[in-house]
Amino acid sequence: MTASRIRPFPRFYQYYLGEHRNPTCRLLHFLGSWLVIAVVLAAIVTRRPLLLVAAPIVGYGFAWIGHFFFERNRPATFRQPWYSLAGDWVLWWQITTRRRSLRGRE
Repeated sequence: MTASRIRPFPRFYQYYLGEHRNPTCRLLHFLGSWLVIAVVLAAIVTRRPLLLVAAPIVGYGFAWIGHFFFERNRPATFRQPWYSLAGDWVLWWQITTRRRSLRGRE
């Protein structure tokens, strides 16, 4: 099954979790998401909107390193970008609230 054919989002999210089993990949996604938040806050506090250019670079940079080097799969971002972005933030929230583990063994 490819990510581009999976709907609705809850079904896609189950696929997404399967593509993020490696603990290092999950950690890199989690850290990248926190860095996105930090960059956005820095842009607001310093009133430098140009900093926002760095947000997707750090967010996707960390995530893609996790996929290419640790998970060894192709990020769903290339096939289903909006669901993938939503999945990143749902996973970030679930790890932050301890509903899901960084270890990837649910």
